[in-house]
Amino acid sequence: MHKFINYLRHRRDIALLTAALLLLVVSLFNPKIPIKRDIYSYIFVVDISQSMNVMDMSLNGKPASRLTYLQDTLHQLVGELPCGTQISIGVFAGVSVAALYTPIEVCENFDAIKDTIDHFDWRTGWSGNSRIRSSMLTLAKTIRSFSAPAQVVYFTDGEEAPKLHVFNREDLTTFQGGEDWLFVGIGSDKGTAIPKYDANNQLIGYWDNDSFAMQPGIAQISESNLGVRNDSVAGGESDRYLSKLDEAYIKELAGELNGFYVRGDSVSSILGAMQKQKPARRDKADFELRWILAAMAGVVFILAYTPKHPIRALRMQLANAIIRRRRPQQH
Repeated sequence: MHKFINYLRHRRDIALLTAALLLLVVSLFNPKIPIKRDIYSYIFVVDISQSMNVMDMSLNGKPASRLTYLQDTLHQLVGELPCGTQISIGVFAGVSVAALYTPIEVCENFDAIKDTIDHFDWRTGWSGNSRIRSSMLTLAKTIRSFSAPAQVVYFTDGEEAPKLHVFNREDLTTFQGGEDWLFVGIGSDKGTAIPKYDANNQLIGYWDNDSFAMQPGIAQISESNLGVRNDSVAGGESDRYLSKLDEAYIKELAGELNGFYVRGDSVSSILGAMQKQKPARRDKADFELRWILAAMAGVVFILAYTPKHPIRALRMQLANAIIRRRRPQQH
């Protein structure tokens, strides 16, 4: 052993190559150290109600539904999030939010998250209604069921169906848990008809105005038919209910919950708004050392083939080059 150490002492290149190899071997085991840091954990709530089928968005120069546009936005958004970020995907319909899974690490589960986004479909909704305001209560319960806290990013067009009135407006004055929740508005300012599809996703007409009419009274708030839409479709252009991004309402809702709002026109604006949200928690998390060790191995490998005194060696090479150029002139 003493001879080997003595040999390495006199062979700087071999010693450095050995050190580089050891660093690479250690990095293969992916060592980690626990450090205390901010944990960014989110639940992305996606509105899959039928108003999200409205074709008032543009994607790659072609008309797109709000839901298709949102899928593309989420793909880009997930791709921009740093490793270590945790994400849960939830879907909203009726009065409920269903989490498809608890928050998972974005890099290790990148393909699974992307696959979830690809399979958003209005037909997976369990209700034809859209009671965004009422869903705040079920969303808070859903988050409390997680093993750790998560921040909310809620993507919606703000369309309440049936329309809110004194009988069905949820009182959120005592609501707790909405601080720093982010609401992202999806849709355009232009009123566009809501398409009505059959079970095979074939267009059969458009929702009419009566489907969204205000119906105050006991019948409206009875448990059996609360907000149930009728099956009629618009007979003509004048009968169609026109839907648009209800930005004013979403801002009002966000204000009541002590959250904030951003329009979902660009991924950068959404990311900027998410950066304003507080971390979900501060806790110990594993910090991976493999990339640091691999980088150190690369540096050591380069040093193995670098002269011990590089500046002195460079000067000598320049001096020798000058001498070689002058010799022909002397002859």
